[in-house]
Amino acid sequence: MLELEKRIETLAQWMFEAKHLVVFTGAGISTESGLPDFRGPNGLWTRKDKGLPSPKFDWSKVKPNQNHLAIVELQNLGKLSFLISQNVDNLHLSSGIKPDLLAELHGNQFKLRCQSCGFKCDAFPDLIFCPQCGGELASSVVDFGDPLPEEEVEISERHSRESDLFIVVGSSLVVYPAADCPKTAFESGAKLVIINQGEVPLEFERICHLRFREKIGEVLPPAVAGLKKIMGN
Repeated sequence: MLELEKRIETLAQWMFEAKHLVVFTGAGISTESGLPDFRGPNGLWTRKDKGLPSPKFDWSKVKPNQNHLAIVELQNLGKLSFLISQNVDNLHLSSGIKPDLLAELHGNQFKLRCQSCGFKCDAFPDLIFCPQCGGELASSVVDFGDPLPEEEVEISERHSRESDLFIVVGSSLVVYPAADCPKTAFESGAKLVIINQGEVPLEFERICHLRFREKIGEVLPPAVAGLKKIMGN
């Protein structure tokens, strides 16, 4: 436990010192909200490989958890420069993250995107055409094999290059091109922190400066609390 506390203290100090802090989230951050991850013991892909059906859940009851709210705290403290997410669950926006600080690389199941101009808006059943250009609206969620939205990729790459602290939260880092972001950050000189109970590719284990295999809720909220203490809040 003492060793964990020391690592959390180190992360809090790095957050305090960071000039361009970027957080990168995967499905693991939402498991405390009742959503499955992909590669955990009961993950979507794990169940699929075993021939089991996907777990059912009521989206109306899914709420942001303490880990989403810890990132909002970083935003409110003025420490979050940008948030890159692989998730489509809308929990970052509903937690209070400002849209201009967020790139949802794989889309958002509650958002539509214009197939012509890329305009995004909330999904309504009777909304078919883009109010900006008249193009056809479709789900913003990126299917396997489809290209990622160019604007989100470009801004994510830029913030990855500019970061001096890059924190991976709940991602197995096996899905590309999203997983290029932490690699870009490291190659640009950022400290790389990985918070993920499951394994990540060996190349990331080798280059990360700080590694947490504990539950996210045991790491991220205490680290942000430690940051607030350093800042005198």
